[in-house]
Amino acid sequence: MKLYMNETSEKLGKAAAEFSAAVINRVIAEKGKARIVLSTGASQFDTLKALVEADVDWSRVEMFHLDEYINLPETHPASFRKYLRERFTGLVNLKSVNFVNGEGDIRKNITELTRELRKEPIDLGLIGIGENGHIAFNDPPADFDTRDAYIVVNLDEDCKKQQVGEGWFPTVVDVPKQAISMSVYQIMQCNVIVSCVPHKVKAKAVKLTMDNDLTNMIPATMLKTHKDFHLFLDNNSSSLLSR
Repeated sequence: MKLYMNETSEKLGKAAAEFSAAVINRVIAEKGKARIVLSTGASQFDTLKALVEADVDWSRVEMFHLDEYINLPETHPASFRKYLRERFTGLVNLKSVNFVNGEGDIRKNITELTRELRKEPIDLGLIGIGENGHIAFNDPPADFDTRDAYIVVNLDEDCKKQQVGEGWFPTVVDVPKQAISMSVYQIMQCNVIVSCVPHKVKAKAVKLTMDNDLTNMIPATMLKTHKDFHLFLDNNSSSLLSR
């Protein structure tokens, strides 16, 4: 694991985007294209903003994303498909876009997405860490055993509170009970993992991740076992760490 300390969320985003762009460009130079996975949420705003502006030939990049609520229309403000269209896919000319679709025939959607995802390795995954230590929507206790690429998960109360706190839903009752999430196993198959974790609300999750050994009660601890894991923090998110 490599740890990158940044003064602000904006500086974190620029640093992480610069690092990620370098990874993408290196892979394109080697293979002619790159495949990436993106996460969403308020913590990723600055990173995606800077990544859009990076010097990358996006026409050689295939994009997947981590998760989506079940039975939430793409027009809803909290839809992750809407989020990514507005902040990334609608701003760059990608080779292909592969969204998680939580509407209609869920099993069929997962099967088709899995088929596309597993055609070739994922070169880079931008994987956030939630306030409850989740990665994607793998809330504690996370399933570390499944080898499925995407799974249907139940969202815990802390996860729902985070979604309300970020302004995506008015109340906890309004947050969908279930989502489709990339599994922990599948996340770990990314060749390089970059985690952008700014803001004070993430300080407890960061401390728990850093201070504990592998446990599915803190799903993000799994990231520390990855061979090429890069964690970007700002002064707020790292405030509970011993220096």
